[in-house]
Amino acid sequence: MCKWMLSAAGRRLDLAIGTAHTGVPPLPNPVSLCLACFTLLLVAGTACGSCPPGIARDPLQVLARGNNCSWTLERHTRSYNHLEGDVRLRRLYSANKFFLCIDKTGKVDGTRRKNYADSLMEIRSVSVGVVAIKSVSTGLYLAMSKKGTLFGSMKYNPSCKFKERIEENGYNTYASLRWRHGGRQMFVSLNGRGKPRRGHKARRRHPSTHFLPMMPT
Repeated sequence: MCKWMLSAAGRRLDLAIGTAHTGVPPLPNPVSLCLACFTLLLVAGTACGSCPPGIARDPLQVLARGNNCSWTLERHTRSYNHLEGDVRLRRLYSANKFFLCIDKTGKVDGTRRKNYADSLMEIRSVSVGVVAIKSVSTGLYLAMSKKGTLFGSMKYNPSCKFKERIEENGYNTYASLRWRHGGRQMFVSLNGRGKPRRGHKARRRHPSTHFLPMMPT
C-alpha cells in the first residue's frame, strides 16, 4: 500500500529544495503513483488468470482485500439431484411392436393392445440413470431374477432397479443394475412373439431390448 505521510506544505518545500540544490527532478504526483499501483495489480491478476472477474474490474475491492485476497475459484461438481424422484407415466413400446405389461399375478408379457391397463407404467428415477418401473393398475414392480427372468414384484427391492440408457436410434434399453451374467449386462427384452426373453440372451443392439417410452393417450 502507498502511504503518503508528508503534508502538502512539506511536499512543496521538499520538491523546491530538491530541484534547486541537487538537480533531482521532482517526485511523481501521488495520484499518478496510486493509479500505477492499481494498474500493476490488475495486470498481475489478469495474467495469472485466477482473479475473479468482478473483483478485477473494481480496484477498490482489490485494495480492500489486500494480501488476504484468495484468487482461486473452485469448480463445483455438477449436481443431478433434481433428476432423483422424477416420475413419468409411460407405455414401453418395444421395437418388436409390443407394449410391456405386468398382470396382477406378476406375469410379464407383451401386448399389442394400445390402451391396455396393465401396460401403463410409472417410471421413477431412483438415482442418476437408474429407474424403477411399476405397473399403475397392478402396483407391481418390474424385477429381474439372478437367472435373468422378468417378473412382477409386490415390494420394491434391489432387483427392481434398472439402468436406463438412450440408444443411438432413440429407443431406450433397460439393464438390471443388480444382476449380471458372466460379467455381461442383462436386459429387459420381448421377443418377436411378445414373450419376455431371459436377460442373458438379450443384447443391447438387438431390437428386442429396445423400448420407446410413449405418453399415455
